[in-house]
Amino acid sequence: MDRMKELINILNEASQAYYQEDRQIMSDHEYDKLYDELSELEKSTGIIYGGSPTQRVGYTVISSLQKVKHESPILSLDKTKDTDKLVDWLGDNEGILSWKLDGLTIVLTYNHGVLQRAVTRGNGEIGEDITHNARYFKNLPGKINFEGELNLRGEGIITFTEFNRINSALNDNEVYKNPRNLCSGTVRQLNSKIAADRNVMFYAFTLVYAEGKDFEKKSDQMDFLSELGFDVVEHYIVRSDDIKNKVGFFADKIENNDFASDGLVLTYNSIPYSRSLGMTAKFPKDSLAFKWSDELAETTLLEIVWNTSRTGRINPVAVFEPVDIEGSTVNRASVHNVSVMESLMLGKGDKIKVYKANMIIPQIAENLTRSNTEKIPEICPVCGGETEIRTLKEGKELYCTNPNCSAQKIKALVHYVSREAMNIEGLSEETIKKFADINILNNYTDIYFIKNHTEIKEMEGFGQKSFDNLVSAIEKSKISPLENFINALGINQVGLANAKLLCRHFDNNINNIINADEDELKNIEGFGEVIAHNIHSYFNNEKNLELFNKAIEIITFTASETVSDKLRGINFVITGDVTKFKNRNELKSFIENLGGKVTGSVTSKTNYLINNDNTSESSKNKKAKELNIPVITEEDFLKLTE
Repeated sequence: MDRMKELINILNEASQAYYQEDRQIMSDHEYDKLYDELSELEKSTGIIYGGSPTQRVGYTVISSLQKVKHESPILSLDKTKDTDKLVDWLGDNEGILSWKLDGLTIVLTYNHGVLQRAVTRGNGEIGEDITHNARYFKNLPGKINFEGELNLRGEGIITFTEFNRINSALNDNEVYKNPRNLCSGTVRQLNSKIAADRNVMFYAFTLVYAEGKDFEKKSDQMDFLSELGFDVVEHYIVRSDDIKNKVGFFADKIENNDFASDGLVLTYNSIPYSRSLGMTAKFPKDSLAFKWSDELAETTLLEIVWNTSRTGRINPVAVFEPVDIEGSTVNRASVHNVSVMESLMLGKGDKIKVYKANMIIPQIAENLTRSNTEKIPEICPVCGGETEIRTLKEGKELYCTNPNCSAQKIKALVHYVSREAMNIEGLSEETIKKFADINILNNYTDIYFIKNHTEIKEMEGFGQKSFDNLVSAIEKSKISPLENFINALGINQVGLANAKLLCRHFDNNINNIINADEDELKNIEGFGEVIAHNIHSYFNNEKNLELFNKAIEIITFTASETVSDKLRGINFVITGDVTKFKNRNELKSFIENLGGKVTGSVTSKTNYLINNDNTSESSKNKKAKELNIPVITEEDFLKLTE
C-alpha cells in the first residue's frame, strides 16, 4: 500500500510539472515505467486510491486566461507498446493510423467561416481561451469557406527548427527544454505577438461537428478539413494485415521529422461504429495510442566526457561500449547536467541501460551498479580555468569561470551583437562560430571590418545578398546609444540597467566613465563596491582599453533615452512568468525607462518583488516575506506607474 501511495505522489508531481508548469522532471520512459507499476499494483490488490493518475484525466487549470468548459470532454487515450495488440484491437475493422504529435491539444470553433474561439485542452473538461494567439498561428486559416458552425481538434506544435532558433536567442536560464514546453508557454501568453514571432503550427486530427454535414468515415472528415484549408496530421487507412508494416513506415520517418511525436494513434474509421462503443471514465473506446517500445540495451560506461559549450556551460556526455538500438549503433548519450549526474550516480565501469527517447535521442534509462565515482570537474577541459556550479531552471549546471576561455569568446561576441547591446542582425551564434573558425572574428572590433572579407560570399549559406545585408546591419550599428555599447562590452554585473545608470551619472561623457576611480563609481546610485571594482578593473585592463579605443573611433554614440523619474530610487526583482509584457526583459526595460532598477535577487534594498503568483512558495517569495517586502502582480505594478 505504501508503494502505491508513493507512486501516486511521484506521478502526480511529474504530471503537474509537465502539464501546468511546462517543465519535465523525469523522462517519458521513467514515467511510463512507474505508471505501469502503479496500474499492476491496482489490478493485483483491487485497491485504487483517490487522486491516482490512472483514474484522472488531468489537473486543474492554473492560469489567468479565461476558463472555458468544453462541450464534450477530451479524454486521454489508452495506450500500448505492442503491435500485436493493435492488430487484435482493430480486428476486421478499417482503421486510421496517424502521428501522435507532441504539442498542445487545441479545440477550434468557426462560425460563418470565421475563427470564433480557440481553447486549450486544459484538464479535459475546462480549458483556456487562447483565441487571440491562434489567429497568429502560421498555418491556421482565419477564414474558411464554410458558413455553418464548425468544431475541430488538433495539435499546436513548434518545429525543431523554430525551437532551436528561439532557444539560441535566450539566456541559459531562459531556454526551453523541448518544443512541447515552448509551444505550451507560447500559446498561453497574453501577448499575441509572441505566437506570431514563434511560428506556432496547427495540425487538425478530429472533426467534432460540422453543421449540416454527416459523415460515415473519419477519413472523409479529414479530407473535408483539408479541403477547407487546414493542415491535417499525416494519416493512412489501415487494416489488421498491414498495420505492422505501416508502423514501420512511420518509424523510418522519425529521424528526419522536423516535429516531435510521442507515438501513433489508431482509430476506427467508421463513425457509427465508433459512436456505438462509447467511452470509459478515462478513455474513449474508439481509439488507441501506440507508444514506441523503448528498446533497452545493457552496456558498460567507459567515461564521462565534459564538453565546454560556447556559452561557458560544461555539459557531461556519457561514452559507453557501442550497442545496437532501433537499427543503429550508439555509443554516446547526453547526461544533461550536474543534477542528472547526481541522480544516476555514474562512474567508470558501471553497467547501464540505454535507449532512444521516441526512437531518436540516446538516453540512459538507469544505472545498475551506481558506483558514484565520477567527480565533477574543478577545472574547465578547454582552458583549465576554475569551474562553478550554478542552479538554473532545469537544475544544477557546471560553468567555466574564466572570461578568456576560448569557448566563451563566442558567448562574448553573441552578447555584443544582441538586441539590447549593438543589435546587429545576421550575426547568429552559428555564423559567429564560422567566422571565428576561419580567423575573421577574434574580438568585437573585428565585426566592423567584415565588409573587407568578400570571401564570405563564397561560404556555404552566404551569397551576395546575405553578405550585403550583414554589412548594412553592421554599418547601421555604428550609430548607437552609449548605454547599449557599455552593455555590449560584457563587463561583469553591468547589464543594460547599470549601463544606463553609469551613462546618466556621467552625462554620457565617455572619457569621464573610463577615467573614474572606484570611489566615484561606488557612489553612483544602485552601485556598490563590487560593480565599481568591475568597471574600474575593466577599463584599467590594457587589452580591454585597446579594443575600446579602437571601437570608439568607429562608433558614433547618441545620448541615452530620456527617462521618467517616476520610479527613480525604487528597486524591483522579477520572478515567474509574465503576461502583460512579452517577457521579463521587456518588463525590465519598462521599469528602467521610468528610472527604476531591476536586480536578480531579493535583498534588504529591494522595494518590490513582482510575481504574478504571489502565493508561490518559491525562494524569492519566501525571502521577500522574511524581509517584509511587498510581493505584487504585474497589474499591481502597472498601477504604480499610472
